[in-house]
Amino acid sequence: MSATQSRDRARASAVPGRQQPVPEPRPAPFAPIGRIPVVEVSPVLEDGRWPAKATEGEAFPVRATVFREGHDAVAATAVLVAPDGRDHSWARMRDVAPGLDRFEAWLVPDAPGEWGFRVEGWSDPYGTWVHDARLKVDAGVDVELMLTEGALVLERAADRELPEDARTVLTDAVHALRDTARPAQARLAAGASDDVAAVLAAHPLRDLVSPSATYPLVVHRERALFGSWYEMFPRSEGAHRDPETGRWVSGTLRTAADRLPAIAEMGFDVVYLTPIHPIGATNKKGRNNTLESTAEDPGSPYGIGSPDGGHDAIHPDLGTFDDFDAFVARARELGMEVALDVALQASPDHPWVTEHPEWFTTRADGSIAYAENPPKKYQDIYPLNFDNDPEGIYVAVRDVLQTWVDHGVTAFRVDNPHTKPLNFWQRLLGEFHERHPEVIFLAEAFTRPAMMRTLGAIGFHQSYTYFTWRTSKGEIGDYLTELATQTDARVRPSFWPTTHDILTPYMQQGGTAAFAIRAVLAATGSPTWGIYSGYELVENVARPGAEEQIDNEKYEYKQRDWSLAGSLGIAELLRSLNRIRRDHPALQRLRDVHVHPTTDDATLCFSKRVPAEHSPTGREDTVIVVVNLDPYATRDGVVHLDLEALGLRHPGADVPVMEVTDELGGETYYWNAHPYVRLDPHGRCAHVLSVRAL
Repeated sequence: MSATQSRDRARASAVPGRQQPVPEPRPAPFAPIGRIPVVEVSPVLEDGRWPAKATEGEAFPVRATVFREGHDAVAATAVLVAPDGRDHSWARMRDVAPGLDRFEAWLVPDAPGEWGFRVEGWSDPYGTWVHDARLKVDAGVDVELMLTEGALVLERAADRELPEDARTVLTDAVHALRDTARPAQARLAAGASDDVAAVLAAHPLRDLVSPSATYPLVVHRERALFGSWYEMFPRSEGAHRDPETGRWVSGTLRTAADRLPAIAEMGFDVVYLTPIHPIGATNKKGRNNTLESTAEDPGSPYGIGSPDGGHDAIHPDLGTFDDFDAFVARARELGMEVALDVALQASPDHPWVTEHPEWFTTRADGSIAYAENPPKKYQDIYPLNFDNDPEGIYVAVRDVLQTWVDHGVTAFRVDNPHTKPLNFWQRLLGEFHERHPEVIFLAEAFTRPAMMRTLGAIGFHQSYTYFTWRTSKGEIGDYLTELATQTDARVRPSFWPTTHDILTPYMQQGGTAAFAIRAVLAATGSPTWGIYSGYELVENVARPGAEEQIDNEKYEYKQRDWSLAGSLGIAELLRSLNRIRRDHPALQRLRDVHVHPTTDDATLCFSKRVPAEHSPTGREDTVIVVVNLDPYATRDGVVHLDLEALGLRHPGADVPVMEVTDELGGETYYWNAHPYVRLDPHGRCAHVLSVRAL
């Protein structure tokens, strides 16, 4: 670049409203290959540009391709690096794809923070000797030489800092290998015994150690992975018609707090509030998203902003910050956190519109463009334009979020983050991660896969998913596998059967059975799941021609008779599912999922398993879920269980190998590898089974 070009670029960057020039990308620095090559390491995002995701207490897989020239044995170690830079723990990697040199091990970080990991490839002299010695001794070739070389290898292994019992095992093997009075096969067996292999698995003898780069890993608190969310519109809780005037009276934060004990009793640990801010009057939406509103219509809470304030204010009908603080305090007393909706848009009456018109898009006719997602139109909302004053918008949004964090909010559900610049989110989430690492951000981004994955990669802790629209056996099974094994380092899923915006045809048509089926799938298929208030009442009537509820709560108050929930059984199911989730670490984890074949095309079976060494209880935990996906008819068939995936051995086709207890009903069964199941969607739509090996 010439000096003139540099001056022109500097002048352009100083012009008000111009974005700063983007730095030119630089190639990664050259690094020599190791003596034992270590390549194709995962989980690594963009060559380490962004950290992979992990959660305190959850094991995550480290994989790498490790090989060398010639025929000597190679091995690999995965090393977890703590935030202070010290090696925290390590695990011997196993070859998971023989012939392809692909190795894997699982590591467990035990606290939030900025961690790292690396893979160390190394030459395995003991493994090389065992392989060669067995071939040659069996063939009678160089027998004494091979046994002597084995003794030398084990002498090297014993001449290190080792526990006394481990050193004894190795020295005993050396004596046996050098004992020429014993048969050669006996000497070989002593040197290649299971005891020796166990010692060297725990204390490997490593030559030519070749480390990979140390890759970044961000570890979040457990709630970032595991939680049960309950969505509510505070204004509906306690809303009623004035007996004298017949006009609607809004519920308040105080009346909404009266609902919290019932939510907590169902086992939910996060209560999520839709926007609680002042609502604009201009183009205020009426019932069912019409533009013909009345004075009684409260308007959409997403049309944020009025003369009463904007995103950092509370709607006067709902109360004050003292009322909000009381709501948060009550939720905490009941063991719940409070999440708040973040919708970065403004009604025409928002203070931002007059104070910062440059934050919005002005059309050719001088009007400000309202939000559209054809064919949907949102005339009561102006979207933000981040091109003119990105720094001003950033500071304003940051300060808004800080206000709510100061008042006890520990999670934000972010509305449509995919319609805002990703560099804005990366900066904002990075700052909050540094200042408030406990705060969780959930991305409501039902959009293209690349955008969803990248939002997760740059900092969103959780993401809504396509689960809502996956209804067939193949779709659901494939999606569970994808989330557990392909996108797990980027995206933590949050499964929602419905939302205030979404009521799928399956939910509209399937009745109570559909609500039960989808609750089971959401609660067991994902560590984080949520429901929208009214799910207990099977609210499934759609607005004609739309995949959302008629008389939508976004546009009106909704009085609910919660006493009816008991007769439908959904509230009791939700309570049971959340109890089962709390009791079983396997359901609190994302990555170890296995889909098992079934003979019926509407019967889905999958399992989740946590081995003892990775379980918070110190005990192995395995759960098998079998669900009838058909909300209309009883289905039956045979499940073909993969016993290895369940951590079980296969003694024979018809031999019971496990005792399974249905956590939903308490029944106990004795299953072999091919059990028969029959599920009635109007009675028991699913088995959620804990497993005990026989």
